[in-house]
Amino acid sequence: MNAWLAAAADALAAAAGVPRAQLELAPDEVQQLLDLAGLAAHESGARTNAPLLTHLVGRAAAASGKSVAELAAALAADRA
Repeated sequence: MNAWLAAAADALAAAAGVPRAQLELAPDEVQQLLDLAGLAAHESGARTNAPLLTHLVGRAAAASGKSVAELAAALAADRA
């Protein structure tokens, strides 16, 4: 995670009252989220869908306990 994103995660953890470790992104999660953002932007033709899809994936992961990888695979299967 780069310095800017780490500082944002620090601020979000403090504002949300959650341990900072809960907001840590593993390198594979970063790549999966970037891939999902690219998918949303290219398939939909609207770049604005990229952050919205990654937000939806985050909400789905938090609500279900499923990983980003599992949810990304579900989206890929749905598109096949």
